[in-house]
Amino acid sequence: MRFSINVPNFGDFADVRALARVASAAEEAGWDALFVWDHVVHVKSERKTFADPWMLLTAAALATSRIKLGTLVTPVARRRPQQLARQVATLDALSGGRVIFGAGLGGPVADEFGAFGETTDKTVLAERLDEGLDLLARYWTGEPVTHHGPHYQVDDVALLPATVQRPRPPVWVAGFWPNRRPMRRAARWDGAVPLFGPGSHGYSPAPEDVRELTDYVHRHREGDGPFEIVVGGTSPADARDLIGPLSDAGATWWDERQWLDSDDIDKYDPVMRRIEQGPPNI
Repeated sequence: MRFSINVPNFGDFADVRALARVASAAEEAGWDALFVWDHVVHVKSERKTFADPWMLLTAAALATSRIKLGTLVTPVARRRPQQLARQVATLDALSGGRVIFGAGLGGPVADEFGAFGETTDKTVLAERLDEGLDLLARYWTGEPVTHHGPHYQVDDVALLPATVQRPRPPVWVAGFWPNRRPMRRAARWDGAVPLFGPGSHGYSPAPEDVRELTDYVHRHREGDGPFEIVVGGTSPADARDLIGPLSDAGATWWDERQWLDSDDIDKYDPVMRRIEQGPPNI
């Protein structure tokens, strides 16, 4: 089991210098990774301060040397794949190959897409996600790409340099369980980041739900390489009774998160106190 810290890209964590301190403290305390959210508004009625996640992760990379860094998660359908490929490859080079790329449909869809006049059709967004992921994997090779799909067109373009990690950074895919389609998508890549119902961010899942998901994903795996099951919540420093059963059920990462409905979700001080306690003891 490995352990990560998860913070939003708004509120106190929109301060790039604060995020760099979070990253440095997490590395010093023995955590394995730092993940940030990728939102532009989240809920448009909330007037919060946001920062670009790739700028935040750049600061984190410069402040650290060991921990993994990435987004949980980037809505690929909201990005131009060629620009996103450049950002990830640049961060992978800067960090010495420490990027994990988390991808998903994104949401809330009405706020993150509809507020800007973009489609809110989840079928179309899912198509863009799948087509965009395939393009990203091809771009990251550094080889020429020609592609004529329903949503993206590319004519003999090579994006150099390739990513430091070969053949590419790990790709983890998020989705709500028990929805099957997102987890079948995850099975084609390197990891699954499930949420167990709306509003469940920060609340630990039941071991039986994790076991059911793990069994489902592994039945749909096409390769035999490493595959991560990433679950999370809010844990005490001694978390044997909480995380041990999740590990037994197949989880490979514990992602430390604030409750979604907590006033502390975007507050620096409580997150730093938990970071400094170190990863859960299991």
